[in-house]
Amino acid sequence: MSIITIERKVLEKNDQVAEQNREIFRNKKIFVINMLSSPGSGKTSIIEKTIEMLTGKVKIAVIEGDVQTDLDAQRISKLNIPVIQIVTNGACHLEANLVRDAFDKIQNTGSDLLIIENVGNLVCPAAYDLGENEKVVILSVTEGDDKPLKYPAMFRKSDYLIINKIDLIPYTNCRLDTLKSNALKINPKLHIFETSCTTSEGIEEWCCWLINKVSSH
Repeated sequence: MSIITIERKVLEKNDQVAEQNREIFRNKKIFVINMLSSPGSGKTSIIEKTIEMLTGKVKIAVIEGDVQTDLDAQRISKLNIPVIQIVTNGACHLEANLVRDAFDKIQNTGSDLLIIENVGNLVCPAAYDLGENEKVVILSVTEGDDKPLKYPAMFRKSDYLIINKIDLIPYTNCRLDTLKSNALKINPKLHIFETSCTTSEGIEEWCCWLINKVSSH
């Protein structure tokens, strides 16, 4: 019982900070997406492709979350945009206060879009609101078509699903129709993108969606 009480208090505090973050983002007129997935799904590659395609159209800043190292931030920094790395030192998710502290360092960069790359994990991050406008879960076809059924909370709480690495479908036993069906069983409101960072298939559709969201925000 004490564990449940402690967890509730932690989440209540996080939600309070998340609402404060949301108000700050709203006042700054910044559209914020929280990108979630298991490790190796291709989150960072999708962010790189997004930045490349939206350069000159949308001003982007990135907050990178990882258990250790700043390797992802190093990759993003090569694209000459504001980026801050959060190293959680073992924690399996980002929290709203960490995002607040990171955003303080890049809030005056004039960005229209803030991309938060969460820690690679399909369990813990689902419970933590960061103040984002949309949660986007990424799933690569190499992970199998039953992943939504195994981790329903993440797919239930996400607004959009990116099915990545579709160029590898011929080399896996993943059935795309089954994967989408399983995801929609968990969350019928999910909007689904199909992408490949190798061939760039689907990236333009994803980026057009982002442009529309930013411009109407």
